[in-house]
Amino acid sequence: MRVVIVGQQAFGKAVLDAFLGRGDQIVGIFSPPEHPGGKTDPLKAAAIEHQIPVFHFQNYGTSEALETLRDLKADIGLLAFVTQFLPQAFVRLPKHGMLLFHPSLLPLHRGPSAINWSVINGEKKTGLTVLRPSDGLDEGAIILQREVEIGPDDTVGTLYFDKIFHMGVAAMIETAEAVAEGRAREHPQDESLATYEGWVREREAHINWSSSVDRIYDLVRGCDPSPGAWTTYRGQKLQLFDARKRPAATFGAVRGLKAGQIVASTAEDFSIYAQGGFIEVKRCRLGDGKKIAAGEAGIEAGIMLGE
Repeated sequence: MRVVIVGQQAFGKAVLDAFLGRGDQIVGIFSPPEHPGGKTDPLKAAAIEHQIPVFHFQNYGTSEALETLRDLKADIGLLAFVTQFLPQAFVRLPKHGMLLFHPSLLPLHRGPSAINWSVINGEKKTGLTVLRPSDGLDEGAIILQREVEIGPDDTVGTLYFDKIFHMGVAAMIETAEAVAEGRAREHPQDESLATYEGWVREREAHINWSSSVDRIYDLVRGCDPSPGAWTTYRGQKLQLFDARKRPAATFGAVRGLKAGQIVASTAEDFSIYAQGGFIEVKRCRLGDGKKIAAGEAGIEAGIMLGE
């Protein structure tokens, strides 16, 4: 097939590598405009290595963007980690249209932080969807879905890179083949089940120590590795990573402890009391520093976080 890829980052590169490995002809790559002085995007770097034309458009509805895609005479388009709006005039140009990958079981978790929210909400499963892109955000017809279990200690990082990432690449191949061969079946999303959440950013990642240990642990997992669930320690921002939930009996009697209190600090980790248990932290970021092993941060037992 003659394939165009619109996307970026590691997932876009993995999709490119997979279709090149099949022997498909990648006729063009569309990636977001670069920032001066920034690192070259992995998808773009791979395209240059394989001498594939790369195009950057701020607006995909312009005549220039449409003419560029039309001239490529693509059989199919693959949207692999797309953050820009693509109008229908653009996505319908390839012979078989375009396919969009989304990391949730749509219509659940429409929006840009789908994996984060599935973990933050304490859900037991999520998945991926390959769908037709529409003008509505993640609202197009579903072609293929795959479920993924969310383990009790999964983070956004483990869920995405260890499970959804590779399954998503395979799903793009499977769907592209079915569409090109006329075997694909498309069905509309059930709007009565739809949910939408925006970005998980600093405000959403702030830890409320009056919450239960379960909710706090889900927030920490759902913000790891990014944006990092956070609190404050001696007036500095403290982000928590690589954490584990420990039962209330871990440190013996909890009478007298306050939610958000550092109860232990060792050379490897520190532990925080929360209602119903403890959060054990293996890595953290204090202030404007780098992520480091928790034992290197100098966190003192007895200090109250968030004050």
